[in-house]
Amino acid sequence: MNPSVDNTALKRVYVKPRIAAFIPAHNEENSIRDCLEGLADQELPQNVELDVFVIADNCTDKTEEEALKAGHELNLRVIVLKTEGNKQRKVGALNAAWKSIYGDVMDLYENKLTPFQEKYKLAVKAILGMDADSRLAPNALLHLWGGLMSARNIGGVMAKYTMRMPQKKSTLTRDDPHYEQKLSSDKYGGPIQRWWTHQQKQDMASWILNLQYHGGSTYVLGGQATLFRPEALQKIVDENNLDGPWQNDSDVEDMLLTWQLQKLKWKTLISPDARCFVDAMRSYHTYRQQRNKWRGGTVDLLTNKDIKIKTRHYGMLWRSQMKTFVDLFIRILLFVLLTVAISTDQFLWSWLWIIPVILASILNFTLALKTPMSRPIDVFLGALVISTEIYLWVNFLTFIQVWLDKLSPYKKDGWAQQYQAENGTTRSKLWQGLGLFILFIAAIVLAAIHYRELLTSESIQELTEPYLIVGWLILTYLTIFASSVMVYKIWTLRSRHKA
Repeated sequence: MNPSVDNTALKRVYVKPRIAAFIPAHNEENSIRDCLEGLADQELPQNVELDVFVIADNCTDKTEEEALKAGHELNLRVIVLKTEGNKQRKVGALNAAWKSIYGDVMDLYENKLTPFQEKYKLAVKAILGMDADSRLAPNALLHLWGGLMSARNIGGVMAKYTMRMPQKKSTLTRDDPHYEQKLSSDKYGGPIQRWWTHQQKQDMASWILNLQYHGGSTYVLGGQATLFRPEALQKIVDENNLDGPWQNDSDVEDMLLTWQLQKLKWKTLISPDARCFVDAMRSYHTYRQQRNKWRGGTVDLLTNKDIKIKTRHYGMLWRSQMKTFVDLFIRILLFVLLTVAISTDQFLWSWLWIIPVILASILNFTLALKTPMSRPIDVFLGALVISTEIYLWVNFLTFIQVWLDKLSPYKKDGWAQQYQAENGTTRSKLWQGLGLFILFIAAIVLAAIHYRELLTSESIQELTEPYLIVGWLILTYLTIFASSVMVYKIWTLRSRHKA
């Protein structure tokens, strides 16, 4: 990895207090301008200037040219760093930007910073980490700065993330000469893509509201848009003998960095006012691969004894894992009990079963209302519960896969799997899975019909009745627990916090 800095560009920069933005960009020629336009829209703190470091990471497209062109046209100070042979992906790109300012401790020749670079290093008062496909809302940087500078012990402040809703694909006309180009730009989508985007947006809103209700501290300073205190990052480097703050020991490098900040007594907060717009995963396959990486990385951090770091949110993260398990177990147990009860003619309906459904409807309806820029159809579908239940089952599949992978002796590369999914080099097995599930249900139904006389006999009913009684009792207690959690969530949503 050989990052290079245009020193002539740096010499033209006045050494005033400044914010340095680090933007890793791997083949982002189509999105880098939008990211830079968002930065150009920002109002800066008084007497503070902004420098933008775009790290063209192993690029084979025109990311560098587009970044420099946009910087010139938008009147931004853009410095492009190029990496070659970087095998640490985003981590390596971010550390390359860090070394360009603070020096490379691994440099064999021990090249020291020039006097100007030393002054420049001291002038950097905040580092903004951003993704190349993210865009800050107006005044977001000012809000992040205000949060970071509000107390000496704040190590990082993250913006609130909102997924960008794709425009309706139906608005495109096929006789448009740029039809194919627009369609491939990811700015347009059909009903399924728009529905999928809202589910992720509502999920993110729920997470943000929960963090804000519990004080605004976060266990992950997301890489899409977080403002860091350089001193806090330097402490991580010094305490852990690193050559840069970001580490490649985890698929969730931003979460690992946050835990390290908390270990060193730095506060990690979410801004109540700053917003960043990010792209959602537009398909089931890309979403699954992204969440496999996120959730798998979280589980690795929670269970890895070699990484001796615990977040102050450790208990909350484990409770979240247990709640997901309980929710999954409730549904599986309900399916088994209903199958046995109906097949043996022992099913009795109870109106009490409607209570958790009503609570889920109220919860999802309220969440949809509090989700930024939600559509009426989103609120309606939230009240029907069906959309959220489908989305929940996708997350159950991720939960199962993550823990199966954890028990496996083979470690998967989450970053590589996500890149492959986004680039279209791997395909989803959704339809095969749905086909097998339908065949499984059909087999159960046909078997129940074929053996109905045996299954409804007195001997089978006497044999299964005790198990059904115990099963329904367990299910009742678990449902009461899950319903209590929903009541608590509904209660927390009454707060003034906004997603």
